[in-house]
Amino acid sequence: MAADKALDYKKEYKDLYMPKNKPMLITVPDINFIMVDGKGDPNNNPSFESGVELLYGLSYAIKMSKMKGNKPEGYFEYVVPPLEGLWSVNSGEFSLDIRDNWIWTIMIRQPDFVDENVFKWACVELNKKKTELDIKRARLERFKEGLCVQIMHNGPYSTEPESMKKLYEFIGQEGLKDGIGIVGKHHEIYISDPRKAKPETMKTVLRHPLMK
Repeated sequence: MAADKALDYKKEYKDLYMPKNKPMLITVPDINFIMVDGKGDPNNNPSFESGVELLYGLSYAIKMSKMKGNKPEGYFEYVVPPLEGLWSVNSGEFSLDIRDNWIWTIMIRQPDFVDENVFKWACVELNKKKTELDIKRARLERFKEGLCVQIMHNGPYSTEPESMKKLYEFIGQEGLKDGIGIVGKHHEIYISDPRKAKPETMKTVLRHPLMK
């Protein structure tokens, strides 16, 4: 990578972020994330909206740290990765249609140079500008996912069940076992920004962990 070129994770790791619209197996490496937890339907949910604002605020504080005279060791130019979400329920079977019982973790990937000290610095910086945000909701965590099956969903969130049907059929045909609720959660990566993209053009990676 050229010294003056920013790393774009979506382009550099296409297997993780740009799968085709047919199911594929992937072994996901351990990845550094800033995470925020919550519950309930994310639509018209102030907790979800403030969580997203918190994630982006911290992510951009870290990205721009070099401008504050606090450039972390190992820093390189990069594009802030897309928002991701882990979705589950406390009991029963997870459903894309019933949302009021959802338990969620929203998160944004961070470069490996982001350690606890860099994260804490970003929390202090953001708290100066956004005192209304509950900084304590955020945490830095190394997320382990391992063997998964994934597919690119094209279109609005409401039609995700169509892509999930393909995913489940693939799992059955390959003699595999879905690990959602056992070893992991329903995972979505929002390649398109829903605030800007038309519903019919949106791209969302749908990923499920598999039982080993």
